[in-house]
Amino acid sequence: MKVADAVPEFADAFGFEEFNRMQREALPAIVESDDNVVAAAPTASGKTALAELAICETLRAGGTALFVAPMRALTNEKESEWERFEELGYSVYVVTGERDLNPRRAERADILVMTPEKADSATRKHESARYRFVSEVTCCVIDEVHLLDSERRGAVLEVTVSRLRRICDPRVVALSATMPNVGDVAEWLDAPPETTFQFGDEYRPVKLETGVKTYTHGENTFADKYRRLYRALDLAEPHVRDGGQALTFVSSRQDAVMAAKKARDELAERDVPIGARGDYDFHTDAKELDNETLRHSAPDGVGFHHAGLSKHDRDRVEEWFKQGKIQLLFSTSTLAWGVNLPARCVIIRDTKHHDPLEGEVDVSPLDVLQMLGRAGRPDYDDVGYGWVVCDRSEADKYRRLLREGKEIESRLAAEVESHLNAEIALGTIAGLEDVMDWIETTFYYVRARSKPDEYEFDGLRGRVRDTLDSLVSRGFVTTDADLAVEGTPLGRLTSKYYLRLETAERFRRLADRDRVDEAAVLRTVAGAAEFDSVSARSSETDAVDRVLSGADDADLEGGNRKVLAILRAAVDDRTPSDLRSDAWVIRQNALRLLGALREFLDEFAGPDAANLAARTRARIEHGVPADAVGLTAIEGVGSGRAERLATGGLATPGDVVEAGAAELVRAGLSEGVADRVVKQARGLPRATVEWGAFPDRVGAGENEMREVTVHNRGGGARAGIRVTANGVEMHEKTLYLGKGDETAVPVGVFGPPGEDAVEYAVEVVYPELPLVPERESRSVRVA
Repeated sequence: MKVADAVPEFADAFGFEEFNRMQREALPAIVESDDNVVAAAPTASGKTALAELAICETLRAGGTALFVAPMRALTNEKESEWERFEELGYSVYVVTGERDLNPRRAERADILVMTPEKADSATRKHESARYRFVSEVTCCVIDEVHLLDSERRGAVLEVTVSRLRRICDPRVVALSATMPNVGDVAEWLDAPPETTFQFGDEYRPVKLETGVKTYTHGENTFADKYRRLYRALDLAEPHVRDGGQALTFVSSRQDAVMAAKKARDELAERDVPIGARGDYDFHTDAKELDNETLRHSAPDGVGFHHAGLSKHDRDRVEEWFKQGKIQLLFSTSTLAWGVNLPARCVIIRDTKHHDPLEGEVDVSPLDVLQMLGRAGRPDYDDVGYGWVVCDRSEADKYRRLLREGKEIESRLAAEVESHLNAEIALGTIAGLEDVMDWIETTFYYVRARSKPDEYEFDGLRGRVRDTLDSLVSRGFVTTDADLAVEGTPLGRLTSKYYLRLETAERFRRLADRDRVDEAAVLRTVAGAAEFDSVSARSSETDAVDRVLSGADDADLEGGNRKVLAILRAAVDDRTPSDLRSDAWVIRQNALRLLGALREFLDEFAGPDAANLAARTRARIEHGVPADAVGLTAIEGVGSGRAERLATGGLATPGDVVEAGAAELVRAGLSEGVADRVVKQARGLPRATVEWGAFPDRVGAGENEMREVTVHNRGGGARAGIRVTANGVEMHEKTLYLGKGDETAVPVGVFGPPGEDAVEYAVEVVYPELPLVPERESRSVRVA
């Protein structure tokens, strides 16, 4: 069946001219029916075309399609691939956390692309003007729906799809690798039998043979990597000698680079005929690669691929591998889920990987099967070979996986409390019966009915009721005599920031303290439940102890102490080399948590504490001194520029405005940058206090009311204004101070007997900005 015959107006949207056997069988269900569709088919069998068919059918009907991609790296890839739709006059818009959302573009888009996490965020905010576009989705295509079984991400996908169906009830087309219980997914999504497909291995374009090869685990993990590498090279070598290609999956970007370097030398010693040094054009093109290691290894037929490479380098590696110029490729798992680069031989060298937040964890069974599915090149190979290299003790586990496959389970049970809180906070659940209605829309409920003993189906209603009672008793939810439920401010903030409930309670306890300082903020974040699984290696102990010398870390241990050390080091921009491998990931997660903590403190403690959290967050992000942190509030000023300005005596945005562009140029900024920085600084608030007829003396025992005025000479912002007398708070208010606004503040002037003087201070803080508090004071003598 030719594409031009089946969907003539969209023929140019496909990268091929003729549908294969699997695509032909599924096509009528997608094009001629409005029913939901579930299709499970072997990796590399052409499922992407089914997604594109569903999108074409949606566009033909004038609707909006949402494509849920399994990982962020693939959303950008789809944006590039689907320029074909752009050329046909349709708009494609990728919504990720990496980019600022453009609501107008999103609303006008015909095809939206998101990860499950971003779709979760968007559906939670669907009633806001910025995310209203989610309510207009008419078809949701879920790529790799077997991600439901992922321990870390499965529950997010499950509740997001259930929520989306309640919001706008789109048609759902779910695609998956082969899975034994495709019927459960179809039942969850209400896909009838005639639009549910289970395509077996006979639909693979190339027959797949898989197996397990073992090695003996030693004491040294570094040496173990090389044992596994030599085992992998033994498996790849005969295929490379025979003109085939091998794709080897490793656990990290660094491992991909190191393995490629070692393999290049080892293959040379083995005298394996590999590489294209005689190809002058290839050799010349390789010199243009951005990555130096890749420049040297690619002409020898050995390459590596990971998300950290530049797009130019990734594109070249993919092109050369398809052309056969690179015969041995090392990669992280991104290639397994997205880019279609099959090889005659696929080897999984690493079945474990180090996660900065979880420690050493097993590669998921889903990932293992996904990687092995890349074995076999259509039109080139009759058979593809897939191997798992593992320790002898785990061989039976992987042999059973390859023999029996993996049923898709729900991972919602472990996180049902936080997700139930989110639904109540959103208002989609308003009563006890709504709770059960919600749970019945989940894959969890379907699996519980399918496996009643394992999921304890008979006790499900009781467990859900107990979960609701727990949320009420912990202050996340309120209920009344009519069994109505509603989220509290605590519950709503927890949902807004995707916090674990234990972390939200920890943040709430900090807000209840009489005094909040930077050390307490750092300690609170480091002890968050999100960091409980962080591993502290023995090689890191000395560095952690050095950084935390003299610090209060009494309630932290193990990985949480390591997190605290990384955060304290980040504040001073002095992260020890022993801690750098995990520092970036931990800092990024801490920045998210600090953003949440700032709003918790704003809600429960007041603007002073919120401002402190904002400044602490900026110091961790930019590594700037406490007195210069306010400079980072200026758009375009990071650690480098802040340091130059502070060295030049400019510590605040107000200093920058007063100094002018010429002074910034003298401090080392270019003229264009200096002009922009001054302009941005003018947009930030700058408060001054007009004391008016404030007295300079007062009689002992006397008391009189006076008024001072706070002026804002800069841009608008929420502000907290506090008046103190000898450090004791007398008056406090929070308001929005617009540009040029002023507000009157009452001050009770009194003369306490026995005192020589009283110092009155007016302090202005900005709870949403990392600006250093502005403070002016007057001393009144007591006569």
